[in-house]
Amino acid sequence: MHANVINKGCVFHERVSSKRTLLLFVGLMLLFAGLFFRNFFYTDHRGWGITFGCISLFFLFYIFNYRVLVIQVGADELALKFGIFTWHIPLDNIERCYIDKTSLWRIGGAGIHFSPIGGRYRAMFNFLEYERVVVCLKEKQGWVRDVAFSTTRPDEVMGLLMG
Repeated sequence: MHANVINKGCVFHERVSSKRTLLLFVGLMLLFAGLFFRNFFYTDHRGWGITFGCISLFFLFYIFNYRVLVIQVGADELALKFGIFTWHIPLDNIERCYIDKTSLWRIGGAGIHFSPIGGRYRAMFNFLEYERVVVCLKEKQGWVRDVAFSTTRPDEVMGLLMG
């Protein structure tokens, strides 16, 4: 059993990380930190400096929070953990699942995003370079009807979820 088990009776455990996504967040954090230092110390641009500093801190949070996506399938639920955020889906609430073909430009890139897609509200746990599995729910969780997540083993995950 893994140290980060969030789902008792775990039959599948995957830790997904992305150097490409991490580098994107580091680059954005450094860009906005540089703009912060460039603008904050000029009286005429202090407001912009504060704004850039806040954006830089936002991406610093992304660097630490969205480093690893933990996917676990247990006897009765699917659990997705992205940093401090965890989403649990009871297996008996899964209607179907499929590979997501939605463009990353449409869903906003890496991290956790919420968006209506195809008339259904979707929660997404994304990295930039991996396939995503969409899980369609029988009963909504809040507003969410579908949950999508990146995985390096989509066929195995879908087989367990629909098995």
